[in-house]
Amino acid sequence: MSEDESLLVNPFRESFSSRQHPQPCVVVIFGATGDLTHRKLVPAIYNLAFDGDLPLPLKVVGFARRPKTDEEFRTNLETLNRDVSRQGHDDAFWEPFSQSVSYHQGEFQDVEAYRSLARRLDAIYRKNGALGNRLFYLASAPEFFDDILQGLKDSRLNEPVSGCWSRVVVEKPFGTDLPSAQHLNQVVAQTFPEEDTYRIDHYLGKETAQNLMVLRFANTIFEPLWNQHHIECVQITCSEDLGMEGGRGGYYDKSGALRDMVQNHLLQLLSLVAMEPPTDLSADGVRDEKVKVIRSLRRMRDPESVAANVVRAQYTGGSIAGNEVAGYREEDRVHPESLTESYVALRLHIDTWRWSAVPFYVRMGKRLPKKATEISIHFKSPPGVLFNNGKSGAKNENVLVIRIQPDEGHSLKITSKVPGAALRLESVKMDFRYRTSFGKASPEAYERLLLDAMAGDATLFARRDEVEEAWRFIDEIEKAWHESENPPPMADYPAGSWGPGTADDLLAEGGHIWRRL
Repeated sequence: MSEDESLLVNPFRESFSSRQHPQPCVVVIFGATGDLTHRKLVPAIYNLAFDGDLPLPLKVVGFARRPKTDEEFRTNLETLNRDVSRQGHDDAFWEPFSQSVSYHQGEFQDVEAYRSLARRLDAIYRKNGALGNRLFYLASAPEFFDDILQGLKDSRLNEPVSGCWSRVVVEKPFGTDLPSAQHLNQVVAQTFPEEDTYRIDHYLGKETAQNLMVLRFANTIFEPLWNQHHIECVQITCSEDLGMEGGRGGYYDKSGALRDMVQNHLLQLLSLVAMEPPTDLSADGVRDEKVKVIRSLRRMRDPESVAANVVRAQYTGGSIAGNEVAGYREEDRVHPESLTESYVALRLHIDTWRWSAVPFYVRMGKRLPKKATEISIHFKSPPGVLFNNGKSGAKNENVLVIRIQPDEGHSLKITSKVPGAALRLESVKMDFRYRTSFGKASPEAYERLLLDAMAGDATLFARRDEVEEAWRFIDEIEKAWHESENPPPMADYPAGSWGPGTADDLLAEGGHIWRRL
């Protein structure tokens, strides 16, 4: 075992992962002093190392503008890793692990900084030929993506060492509208080929999201029912109890719920629910079917159709967990007359043979009562000739709930007779939880996605056409809100509530109600 390999082996682990696909590499993180690196990326790499799942050897080089020594950088990372690591923090393991982490100071617009980085990576490669593979992770603010990609190109870091690979991971947001996404796609394409470009959406790394295809296509009890003949509606909810803490108001007020969450995360979940079976499990096989779903979304090309199918709202002052909180327009760095939505609810239709009669309800909101993301499949009720005649209890409804976060798992609501002489029906729940069934918490999303990028598996990453189709759909709604003479109204809702009454009305028109989380 080489010196580099010994740095990342967990001496307390008795067995090792059988996963062989990820390959040794150097991970270069641009924006290394930012929150994403400290809270997500390095803890994910630490957890993978602790579990013995990292390809060996592996090195991490942080690239950022602030002057720091390697030791200062490691100390900063250690401080936060103690608080956020899924595995907890082990001092005995951190010490050798941290020696594989180093820091490279440079401005994103400085070509010489990339050339010195290239010299540093070449030195690592000369010392250990297994480290010629390079994974460049763009974790900086989005306005620097162009500069970083150009710097990689000018320094020829995008060109792989002979017999090795160079790949780039681009964080969200991938553009702010269709033109900006197309521009960024063009810049990326001039630097890295599509097969080496990984547009990350961490929701796709969550265990339950990954399991959606298994749930659908590996269980014959579900796939025959997965269509308009048996499903009444589908609901996708992303609820956040947080507001604009930590100075987030400045970013959020330029984005909003629709662009920040629906365009990427929630449309990704919708496409996994609605996609047809892929011809195979290759990256393009899966992504081909996801793109078809987004292309099949019924467009809303005028303010009237947007007003009929989309609700936008802002939270006003209210109470969260017993604490009084300010309204959205009173938040720090939010314009006092802002027209940015903190809540959005949509009624979507997918014009395919499978789904044409099934409404998909999607909602996302800030300052709601709890943090949760789930998908609920509401099956049609059986004919009322026997039990749905109003004499035997509650409405007979089967609901399959897929919990993305927290408490990942699935539950199925079925109807059962209450013990006793009378014929009284009641809904009961069959529940599966990852933690209790498998005896451990699911890995963090970034752990799986980093391993996939090291393995060259792009299945859980968005493809160029997928990103652009999603923006094409979202831009039509944004245009109706911000460019029309008579834009649809902005509703409001008290912080701590489940949103505006108009969102309830949206479902009531079809005889449906939001599922209570």
